[in-house]
Amino acid sequence: MDKTKQLQPPLTEADVRLLRAGDEVSISGVVYAARDMAHKRLCQTIAAGEKLPFLLEGAIIYFLGPTPARPGRIIGAAGPTTSSRMDAFSPTLIANGLRAMMGKGYRTDEVRSALKKYGAVHLSTIGGAAALLSKHIVSAEVIACEDLGTEAVRKLKVVDFPAIVAYDAYGNSVYEDRG
Repeated sequence: MDKTKQLQPPLTEADVRLLRAGDEVSISGVVYAARDMAHKRLCQTIAAGEKLPFLLEGAIIYFLGPTPARPGRIIGAAGPTTSSRMDAFSPTLIANGLRAMMGKGYRTDEVRSALKKYGAVHLSTIGGAAALLSKHIVSAEVIACEDLGTEAVRKLKVVDFPAIVAYDAYGNSVYEDRG
């Protein structure tokens, strides 16, 4: 029996509250790709009271700066970026409705507190498997920060994109010794 939990963004707080650290998930639907410079701009946009390029409420942001697509491909290699690069910006985005983030590695106590307070999760996906992960992306469109090149904000449509709940909305983490 497959225990993988299916996620279809936009996610609700109730969706997120069903997830626990260590759960395997499969994502199908729209995910937004952004890295640190794009995160900084998103936070500046929020601070200025301006409209974001996508609806943050219920969204999943994948910490991704893909390589250029080869001819005939939708996207290049699409592996996760180190999550801590977004730590300064994540609490603001979570407070404004972001329900899930996806990258690799550890998150700060401030990010973990925001996950608990607002009902969000951090997902991890497989580092070093960028070519494999790109096969789960069926469309990719730059929607903001085009001047950032590979770090531009992209709207991705994914099918059966694999991840693990690394930090849940209850303060638990796969990185802690459960022993």
